[in-house]
Amino acid sequence: MNEFVGNQKAIYIFESLSPYFQGLGDPVRQQILSLLIDKESMNVTQIAEHIPMSRPTVSHHLKILRQAKLLKVQKKGTEMYYSLEFAEAIALMKQLVQFVEEECQY
Repeated sequence: MNEFVGNQKAIYIFESLSPYFQGLGDPVRQQILSLLIDKESMNVTQIAEHIPMSRPTVSHHLKILRQAKLLKVQKKGTEMYYSLEFAEAIALMKQLVQFVEEECQY
């Protein structure tokens, strides 16, 4: 019975993390996140200056990162500024690590 409960918890954690893994799964999105680690926030034009892709392509990747809840956006004037939003993802990752440490034998 305990294994079934543990299995359900593992499935729940993995399902909860799935959008984050999908968001992180592309090298361009990884580059965008890396850029934003060093900056408080950036708009799409500023980000596109560092990524060798068109502005619409960068915007597409920003949309995916927002949907994955890895970025937050704030409107300043006519521009949208993007910044990191990792708190929920980090909390879930910690749950996963804790679960693995407690339930899995190495």
